[in-house]
Amino acid sequence: MSKKVKIAIAGLGNCASSMIQGLEYYKSADDDAFVPGLMHVRFGDYHISDVEVVAAFEVNKLKIGKDVADAIWEHPNVARKFADVSKTGVEVLPGPIEDGVAPHMRESFHVYDPKEISTVNVADALKEAGADVLINFTPVGSENASRAYAQACLDSGVSFANGIPAFIVSDPTWAKKFLDAGIPVAGDDIKSQLGATILHRVLMKLALDRGIRVKETFQLNVGGNTDFENMKYENRLHTKRISKTEAVTSVLPYDVPTRIGPSDYVPFLGDEKVCYITMEGYNFGDNPVHVQLKLSVQDSPNSAGVMIDVVRALKIARDRGLAGPIYTISAYSFKHPPVQIPDFLARDLIERFLQGESDIELAKPYLSQFPIKEVA
Repeated sequence: MSKKVKIAIAGLGNCASSMIQGLEYYKSADDDAFVPGLMHVRFGDYHISDVEVVAAFEVNKLKIGKDVADAIWEHPNVARKFADVSKTGVEVLPGPIEDGVAPHMRESFHVYDPKEISTVNVADALKEAGADVLINFTPVGSENASRAYAQACLDSGVSFANGIPAFIVSDPTWAKKFLDAGIPVAGDDIKSQLGATILHRVLMKLALDRGIRVKETFQLNVGGNTDFENMKYENRLHTKRISKTEAVTSVLPYDVPTRIGPSDYVPFLGDEKVCYITMEGYNFGDNPVHVQLKLSVQDSPNSAGVMIDVVRALKIARDRGLAGPIYTISAYSFKHPPVQIPDFLARDLIERFLQGESDIELAKPYLSQFPIKEVA
């Protein structure tokens, strides 16, 4: 059993930058310290300092060939700097382009020319690096690229943490592939520490618990990083809308008219994300209730700590010989998991998982949502 959690990253953008900075920033934190964004400094057997980057894949020629510690500052990354990152000795490799780059993003992403730079075999690179987990941080809309990375994980025996809304871990066909291969996975579409989705879910749950009938609700998000630039066109964010919408509406036992998802790219906002949530409903006597909320947050650090917990949970699952979707960490940490579990309950279930209880048994009341439940 390795004492390290060796991670590879596909897509060394703003989310990766914030996560890598966090590994440096908190590497000496005491086990019992409170670190915002982490469930625990020591998650099971693994301290935050045990997470080690061993490989990285990119399509940006400004990042390829550079040490990971240098590549995270290259254009177009705009994540706020909060730590000086030491050299890792890990060189960024040219990953598959596939559909990871929309036509309108080729200039922004400085895409390499495959005639000049040869794409690596990802599965071979993962094996050579000895990776435990591959994190998918490719751009939203990277359906084929995400599946290429997922297949590389199947071919190399590496766990897959799917941070974007390409439905893989929540797709029964792909979930079964990882189950049959004996590889634990988690996903899909990372949930922020305090982001638009979790705030909206809490509001819907509060309305339900307090007897408010929700008539309609919407959520609009604007930002200035490449995630929002990439999603300027609706064909890049179809699954993103599904993921965010289902994460919110799954809280309610009835259908509600909604419009949820990214709405505009505002370059001068940089990595700041601004979210507007509106809920219309009615209470006793059919009297109206109107709620409007605004959330402003640095986008990329908001999910960085969550992903650090995810990779440590997957390493624990590997240590225990588990395979297929890890339901508890997926429900707590992702918008479109295989099974939806209420957020605060999911956190309690993860604590029990860390104490040694079975992930399948903990998730059993919810497995009717997922077609591969028979594995339980």
